[in-house]
Amino acid sequence: MRTGNTARAVALSGAALLALTACGGSGDSGGDTGGGGDAASEKQVNYYGTDGNMGDPLGEDFDKPGSLAGMKGTTPLTELSGDFTERLLSVDPDLGTTFNYAGETYDAVVVISLAAQLAGSNQATVFAPYINGVTFGGDKCDSFTSCLEIINAGGNPDYDGQSGPLSFADAGEPAQASFGILRFEQDNTIDPANNEYVIAGDEANAATDEGPAPAAPGATGEPLVIGTLLPETGDLAFLGPPEIASAQLAINEINEAGGVLGNPVRLEQGDSGDASTDIATQTVDRLLQTGVNAIVGAASSTVSLTVIDKIVGAGVVQFSPANTSDQFTTYNDRGLYFRTAPPDTLQARALADLLAQDGNNTVGILARNDSYGTGLSDNLKANLIADGLPEDSINTIVYDPTAANFDSEVQQMTDFNPDGVVVIGFDESSRIIQGLNAQGVGPARD
Repeated sequence: MRTGNTARAVALSGAALLALTACGGSGDSGGDTGGGGDAASEKQVNYYGTDGNMGDPLGEDFDKPGSLAGMKGTTPLTELSGDFTERLLSVDPDLGTTFNYAGETYDAVVVISLAAQLAGSNQATVFAPYINGVTFGGDKCDSFTSCLEIINAGGNPDYDGQSGPLSFADAGEPAQASFGILRFEQDNTIDPANNEYVIAGDEANAATDEGPAPAAPGATGEPLVIGTLLPETGDLAFLGPPEIASAQLAINEINEAGGVLGNPVRLEQGDSGDASTDIATQTVDRLLQTGVNAIVGAASSTVSLTVIDKIVGAGVVQFSPANTSDQFTTYNDRGLYFRTAPPDTLQARALADLLAQDGNNTVGILARNDSYGTGLSDNLKANLIADGLPEDSINTIVYDPTAANFDSEVQQMTDFNPDGVVVIGFDESSRIIQGLNAQGVGPARD
């Protein structure tokens, strides 16, 4: 649902969001410099990305300053506290300033652990019915330790985590969520200090069933084992480090607080790879053989769709910190699939509001052909039309992310000549944007 104008948690410092002026001139057609020189290059064009490409790794593919300057985009993101990021850096000092899905991963591990303690069991089919209830109703708490105190006193915790008030709906996903609006600077990097934050969705849509009666306070049992299925390799590998560090941080802090069911929680790590490999299936097989009770991951919706049946069929919880495809909302998951990442229906709302705010009367969408790309683009288009944008003023181009080149797609977008262009992709986004820059209609400007 639409929440009206998206609520701003932090205003962008200094000025309103800027429209981008596409570069003209007669640059080389083979690099990331501006080129072209036709009428389209005289027009202001706004460029947008989403969580699959709005990160510094995209900027690393561009040598010329300003190649991405002003490109904006949405990603599920809360304004993380300095204390939390410092704790993350103590686990992985090389994270720098990139923390995408860090809060969501941390919260996934904490929610699983609290649900197991409430259930008095490490068996996924027993503790899964408690997961939604951990996120609403009851007494507010913001850490595993404070929530555990509530459980041990015979109460019900309402965990508000690093990714914000979770408030899960019946489908086991956030009913509302915080999104960061990120922007590339002149040096083709994103400065977190310039992020702004908006809320999409409505906590009123959260579930009301808090789950079965809890086990006796202080219940003990067999050790809880959590596996990870996170991108160490592949086209979302840039998301891996903050997710992996967050899972480890959560395990460390849970165990420092006494663990779950009277035992330390054990972590089994694994690589998800991407949709072009079979790494995820191999990792899931290995994790199941080690006796995991829950698997945190995958980051890619497409990858999750390849393994979800295997995981839930084994009676194990799958809990993704980054899946956004709305397919999971109604998927037959046996009540064992959850996510702290908001569905694309919410990100599409935040992105549509951003496009409207910038005054785009025509919009071009370049979306990769998978569950993530087509799902988000379909939801975005539906929101734009609901907001009053005529359907013929929106041009959606779905592309094969494994294609040798994107010349045809770039030419189609150049011919359409929209006010705003949205690129919904992963690491292939850089080649698409380089092509648009070469045509003089990309985000690069002189």
